[in-house]
Amino acid sequence: MKYTVVVASKNPVKVQAALDGFDRMFPDREFVAQPLSVPSGVADQPVSEQETLQGALNRVQNARHVQPEADFWIGIEGGVAEEYGQLAAFAWVVVQDREQLGKARSGTFYLPPAVQQLVQQGIELGKANDMIFNHENSKQKGGAIGILSNNALSRRELYEQAVVLALVPIKNKTLYLNPEPHTQV
Repeated sequence: MKYTVVVASKNPVKVQAALDGFDRMFPDREFVAQPLSVPSGVADQPVSEQETLQGALNRVQNARHVQPEADFWIGIEGGVAEEYGQLAAFAWVVVQDREQLGKARSGTFYLPPAVQQLVQQGIELGKANDMIFNHENSKQKGGAIGILSNNALSRRELYEQAVVLALVPIKNKTLYLNPEPHTQV
């Protein structure tokens, strides 16, 4: 049986991160991604934890509304937030099946001052990276982390780990859906 995963984005990095995360958590299942462009309901460049998480939640809700027959819906929203005078970059991932929702935040890294300044002027992070590092469409490739780490870590890998973490409650339904404490005998 093939399970349908509606990825609330057509960005190939997000689609592949979603599939890779599902494959790692459920290696005995087969998944088919259905990329779907839906609104996030937040700014193109979310600038806080709350706004970024809300964008991922909205994407899942909107994708589920458009394709209610799917098995899973996933929203991946990249964002930034000011921390300790620097601009941190991260993503929120939200996954939902027919019974349950899981969510997780990716790892965080800090942007260089030149990129930070452009983002603070209202330029979306991907475009700011392209401008500073002379790249084209970097957000559909390795992203800022790929550029800054010389591809030691890519945007897909960063998101994939958060997908795995968001799937933990779905993989362990009895522990997360059952409110009764488990005791050992």
